[in-house]
Amino acid sequence: MRTILVIGAGRSASSLIQYLLNKSVEEDLHLIIGDLSLESAKNIINNHPNATAISLDIFNEFQRKEAIQKADIVISMLPAHLHIEVAKDCIVYKKNMVTASYISDAMQELDVLVKENNLIFMNEIGLDPGIDHMSAMKVIHEIIKKGGKMLLFESFCGGLVAPESDTNLWNYKFTWAPRNVVLAGQAGAAKFLQEGTYKYIPYCNLFRRTEFLEVEGYGKFEAYSNRDSLKYSDVYGLNDVLTLYRGTIRRVGFSKAWNMFVQLGMTDDSYVMEDSSTMSYRQFVNSFLPYHPTDSVEIKMRLILKIDQDDIMWDKLLELDLFNPNKLVGLKNATPAQILEKILTDSWTLQPKDKDMIVLYHKFGYELNGKKLQIDSKMVCLGEDQKYTAMAKTVGLPVAMATLLILNGKIKTSGVQLPIREEVYLPILKELEEFGVVFKEEEVPYVGYNA
Repeated sequence: MRTILVIGAGRSASSLIQYLLNKSVEEDLHLIIGDLSLESAKNIINNHPNATAISLDIFNEFQRKEAIQKADIVISMLPAHLHIEVAKDCIVYKKNMVTASYISDAMQELDVLVKENNLIFMNEIGLDPGIDHMSAMKVIHEIIKKGGKMLLFESFCGGLVAPESDTNLWNYKFTWAPRNVVLAGQAGAAKFLQEGTYKYIPYCNLFRRTEFLEVEGYGKFEAYSNRDSLKYSDVYGLNDVLTLYRGTIRRVGFSKAWNMFVQLGMTDDSYVMEDSSTMSYRQFVNSFLPYHPTDSVEIKMRLILKIDQDDIMWDKLLELDLFNPNKLVGLKNATPAQILEKILTDSWTLQPKDKDMIVLYHKFGYELNGKKLQIDSKMVCLGEDQKYTAMAKTVGLPVAMATLLILNGKIKTSGVQLPIREEVYLPILKELEEFGVVFKEEEVPYVGYNA
């Protein structure tokens, strides 16, 4: 029996573990699920005979090494910054490793050692990054094989709430780590390429520069720019393209409303607010507003944001119960971003029967036989409920599928890598279709941009 160690039993692991358990008999698998919370590990395997739950503290060197030694392959579903010690142990004990996270500098530095030991460290094999890489490379390679020259590549992805569960004015609920949503865009200016001209959007303007998208059957969306789109020129072999842009999808109107928090300073994570544990939501809001002897917090808020009382933006703020003097933050030594996350979690948490939705949209512009052509590729995936979400499915299934391909010797290329080779993306994209992750590709008129 072959042993797979899965480190981390959080919300993104549900579909991953279910897939592997369903395959455990035919693939002769035993799963060890390690989590800091033994209860979480037990709950996710639900007494399955081919799985064992263990308490695993990855900072406990003995526990970590013991668990890794027993495995034939290791899946790390930990936060990205915690992979590295696991990765080093995998080299020592000669174990292949799979993660859904971006390749960090520290992980990349292990590439030589990983290759010397003929190991495979597959990273960025979730949704974004992951399915976005694979679906993009499939079309790009097809265009190049028929003699086309790439001119434009745009890619957009978003975790959203499904239409039937869309019950608030923001048209949004948390389907992933809330902290990441609150801190989105703060890693530096967004950088991209448009018609051969380099473009930069600083954080203060990020949510006011959006692009509109239409997905048949699901309506209109908007997208704001991701961090550094330029790094994908090397990754995807697009060094000669004129336009290279990656963005995050939201429903129309979200970005304009979110920008209110940015302009007030509520998304700042760089300092601690005094007396945050006893602060009310209303006091939190007032902390960012100028003093006035008679004006209420509401009036000051509308004045500084330049919004009227009958503006939908005002209704969105009211919906969050921001001005409640009786609700306490209850967080010690909290930053503004942490407090905002707490407030939003009150309103934006998926309910047990809520369904989420993933939207992924690629645009490929290319030249072939003197003509400029374009292919648009779209994928919409709906979740089942609060546990088996579309996010868990699209993050977890590619991780699980890659793990089996490595275990079965179908993926052979060693090193620290991401899924941009045919040996990885062709079988995974094909199998994902069985789970409703299907890309619809269509030829559309080529759309250029004014630089």
